[in-house]
Amino acid sequence: MGLILNQKFDRNCLTLPITKINIPMSWWIILLIIVGSYAFLCILFYFIQEYFMFHPEKLPLNFKYKYPFPFEEKHFEMEDGGYINGIHFRVPNTKGVVFYVKGNSRSIKGWGKFAKDFVGKGYDFFMVDYRGFGKSRGKRNETIIYNDLQTVYKWLAKEYTEEKIIIYGRSIGSGFATRIASWNSPKMLILDSPYFSFITQISRYAFILPVKWLLRYHVRTDLFIKKVTCPIFIIHGKKDRLIPFSAGQKLIDARPNISKMFPIDEGGHNNLPSFPEYHSYLYDILNNDQLYNQYAKKVPSHS
Repeated sequence: MGLILNQKFDRNCLTLPITKINIPMSWWIILLIIVGSYAFLCILFYFIQEYFMFHPEKLPLNFKYKYPFPFEEKHFEMEDGGYINGIHFRVPNTKGVVFYVKGNSRSIKGWGKFAKDFVGKGYDFFMVDYRGFGKSRGKRNETIIYNDLQTVYKWLAKEYTEEKIIIYGRSIGSGFATRIASWNSPKMLILDSPYFSFITQISRYAFILPVKWLLRYHVRTDLFIKKVTCPIFIIHGKKDRLIPFSAGQKLIDARPNISKMFPIDEGGHNNLPSFPEYHSYLYDILNNDQLYNQYAKKVPSHS
C-alpha cells in the first residue's frame, strides 16, 4: 500500500464546528438574583454585625449604683474624648485585685453582682463598661476597646503592683482580656468560656459568608495567648452551646505548659456560677499557691 505524498494538506479539514449555546433568559435572571442576594447579605452583615455582637444597656450619667458591698465609682477621660465608667470594690487586707473584663450584654449595673465571687475570696474587684454600655460614652471599635482597657490597666497598676493584678475575661471579654495580658505582666489570666478567635466563632454561624473580610472585630485570642507570660487558667462548661468547650481546649493546646483547664461537666454558657465546681475551681485558682507556682515556674520571659 503506497502513501500519497504530494497531496496538499487542507487546514479546513481540522476545523471543528462551533456550537452556539443558548442559555434561557430565566436562568440569567435566577443567577443575577442569587448573586445579588448574596452581595446584599454580605453588605447587610457588614453594617449590622455590631447589633449581634453587642447588646448594651445604656444608663444616664447620674445613675446611682447599689450593691451590698462597699465600692467606689471610677471615671476615665480618654484622649479622643471618650469616657469610661467603672466600679471598684475593696476589701480589708486584700490579696490583690481582679480586673474583670465582662461579656457583651447589659452594663456593670448587673455585672457588678459577680463581685461577691471575688471579694468573698479576699480580693478587690474592678470592672468597667465598654463604650456605649452603661455610663461609658464614645465611639467603639476593636482597637479602641483594647486601648481603653490598657489605659485602665495602667491606672490599676499604679494602685497595685502587677503581681497583685489578676485579669479575668468572660465570654466576649476573654479575647480582650487576653490581649491586655499579652501587653503586660499580671499575676495570672483567668478565661471564662473563651473563644479560640472571633473569626472562628462567628464562622460557625455565618459559614456561607467571607467572614474574614467582613468582620470588624477579629479578636485573635489564639494569637494573643502566645504572647501571654503568666499562668493561664480556663473555666469552661462542657455543654456550652454558644462557645464550644473545644474552643477553650484549643487555647490550652496553644500554651500547654502554662495553662490548665477546669471543666464543668454540666455547665452551659451563662450558668457556670450556679455550679459548686465553679466556686471550688475559682477558690483554688485564686488561693492555692501550690497550683499557681506549678504553672508560674514554667512561664517564659518576655521576648
